[in-house]
Amino acid sequence: MSAGEYSPPYTITTPILRLVAEISEQVGRLTHIEEQRAMPRLRRENRIRTIQASLAIENNTLSLEQVTAVIDGRHVLGDPREIQEVRNAFAAYEAMDAWNPASMRDLLAAHGLLMAGLVSGAGRLRSGAVGVYRGDQVIHMAPPADIVPAHMERLLAWLGRTEEHPLVSGCVFHYELEFIHPFADGNGRMGRLWQTLILRSWKPILGYLPVESVIKQRQQVYYRVLSETDKEGDSSMFIEFILTALRDAMNEAAETAK
Repeated sequence: MSAGEYSPPYTITTPILRLVAEISEQVGRLTHIEEQRAMPRLRRENRIRTIQASLAIENNTLSLEQVTAVIDGRHVLGDPREIQEVRNAFAAYEAMDAWNPASMRDLLAAHGLLMAGLVSGAGRLRSGAVGVYRGDQVIHMAPPADIVPAHMERLLAWLGRTEEHPLVSGCVFHYELEFIHPFADGNGRMGRLWQTLILRSWKPILGYLPVESVIKQRQQVYYRVLSETDKEGDSSMFIEFILTALRDAMNEAAETAK
C-alpha cells in the first residue's frame, strides 16, 4: 500500500458531529473574548498548565507553582530529570509556530527538543521493540521497529492530504501515534503536543488551550479508552473522548477569560 492510499480506521459518529459543532461555536466565542481584551498573561498561564498536566500524566511530580518557577528561570528544589522535562516541554511548545504538522523532519525535531538530555534516541525513531506496561502487565505492544518509518510516513502523508475537520484529524493522529509508538520514550507527550499543533494550525487560539489539564483529571479513563480503541481497531471512541475533554477545557477557558 502506498503512502497516498492509507487512511486510518475511524467512523464519524453522531456524538462526534455534535462535539465538532459545539467546539466550533465555542472557538468563535473565545476568539471574541480575546479580541476584546489583551490576554498574553492568560495565554502564558494556560501554556504552563498544559505543560504541567502533560508531564504529570507521565508521572512528573512537579507542582504548577514549581513548573512556573522553572519556566521563569528561578531555582527549584526537585528531581533534575523532572526539571529538565519542564524546560524541554516549554521549548517545544514555544517552537510550534515553525512546524508543519505533516512533516517528518518537524516531528523528529519536536521529539529532539522534548526529550533532549532525557533519552539517547531524542529526535530519532526507535530501533527496538517497545510496549506499554501497567505494573507487570503489557497493555499495548507496539509494531516492530523495522516497519515504524513506513507507518509514520503513511500517517503523515494522510494528515497532509486529508480534508477531515482538524478537530477530528488531530484526534486520529494522536491515537495513531500512540498505537505506533514511534519513539523509545516520550510518545504520550508527543501525541498531545502534535494534536495541539494540528489544532493551532486551524485556530491559533487552540495552541494555548490547556486540554491536557482535563485529560489529567480523567487519566484512568484516558488509558482505558486507549486500550479499548486498540481492541476495536477504530479510533471513534478515542475521538469522542478527546473532543469531550477539548469542549470542557474550552468552557473552563471561557469562564477564566471572563
